[in-house]
Amino acid sequence: MKSAARMAMFGGTFDPVHQAHLVVAAEAANRFALERVLFIPAANPPHKSIATTYEDRYRMVEIACAADPRFVPSRLEADRTHKSYSIDTIEQAIGKLNPSPLMFIIGADAFQEITTWHRWQEVVGAVEFIVVARPGHAIAPPPHAVIHRLETLALPVSSSEIRRTLGRGETSQDVPAGVLDYIRQHHLYQH
Repeated sequence: MKSAARMAMFGGTFDPVHQAHLVVAAEAANRFALERVLFIPAANPPHKSIATTYEDRYRMVEIACAADPRFVPSRLEADRTHKSYSIDTIEQAIGKLNPSPLMFIIGADAFQEITTWHRWQEVVGAVEFIVVARPGHAIAPPPHAVIHRLETLALPVSSSEIRRTLGRGETSQDVPAGVLDYIRQHHLYQH
């Protein structure tokens, strides 16, 4: 019997997906021998507003994922009409994909707020976290959390700054070329 694939969920608004996302995913895949990294655009994020449609964000993720065969665009949240809570997506991934273990890539700043998440204790019990942190940055995990540190160089890339740059009609070097082409063709982030 074939063992379950080692995989990680990498969720976000991906509004737009950018080079830092790809670098983090590749580093996590290399360091933790991940066969797949699921890029999961949030359909209805509870803590962020979105500038583009789910379908546009999913298409940009699809284009960006072509850069590495381990990267898989995922529509796990495509039909989500309610808020996109991580626990719902985790339960869906476990039910459909049966990973062992299921890993969850998260930035250190977001991880520090994990106890404010919807059903956070269940999130902590369901996954192993790959916490992306600056070298030497302290991480205080909640009880029972399994964490793996991914110390990475600071990648000062901001999706909101990218949107402002593109909105001014300028080009951003932080966006993969194919994604930038898609943004231009569909007039995304124009004011």
